[in-house]
Amino acid sequence: MIPHETHLQIGSLLFDGIDQIDLTGPFEVLSRIPNATYRIYARTPASVRDVRGLRLVPDATLADAPRLDVLHVPGGFGQEALMADEEVLAWIRRQATDASNIFSVCTGALLLGAAGLLRGRRATTHWASFHLLPLFGAVPVNERVVVDGTWIFAAGVTAGIDGALRLAAELRGDDVARAIQLYMQYAPEPPFDSGTPERAPGAILDQARRAVADITAQREATARRIAAKLGIATSNL
Repeated sequence: MIPHETHLQIGSLLFDGIDQIDLTGPFEVLSRIPNATYRIYARTPASVRDVRGLRLVPDATLADAPRLDVLHVPGGFGQEALMADEEVLAWIRRQATDASNIFSVCTGALLLGAAGLLRGRRATTHWASFHLLPLFGAVPVNERVVVDGTWIFAAGVTAGIDGALRLAAELRGDDVARAIQLYMQYAPEPPFDSGTPERAPGAILDQARRAVADITAQREATARRIAAKLGIATSNL
């Protein structure tokens, strides 16, 4: 736990095609961490649209970001367009070098992988991209939230709330995280038990896989190109 008197700079990456819950779910938690400044950063000050069309506006540009204590990297379909964006990847590397904690949600983990930061790390991501983690040198762990030292990885979309609460506890203690959870009234009782591939009915899972088949294939092709660039053997992957 970081001393409460230490002011924290917390920053989230924003990009076109983000899945807004990857950002706004953790925002509900991270923006309430005591003695911290939370801001959202993007390449330009222009607004972007999330994968379903919701318009979002950054607080500042990547160039204007201070040295962050906590870096939050969300995911979404738009992550794919950034996998070879050296400006964004360099910013992630630079911030990750000095940050005390790194937090990814969903396919934000693939951006960390593209930046060359997943080698040897236990990690998770959205179920449709989970099989790609070894291509970045990561050790895939099929759990909703995975902690590897000061790095926290949340699986798909809503798992970002769980990961953010875990991060809040790491930063300011369990009672702070509990208080934030209570304020949010975060006590999920889903009407269906269909939130993971293991629990979803077979027909529903097949339908979901077909819906993301194109982006998944594209992500795999990109991941294999990056693996070759990073010198990671993929013959058995």
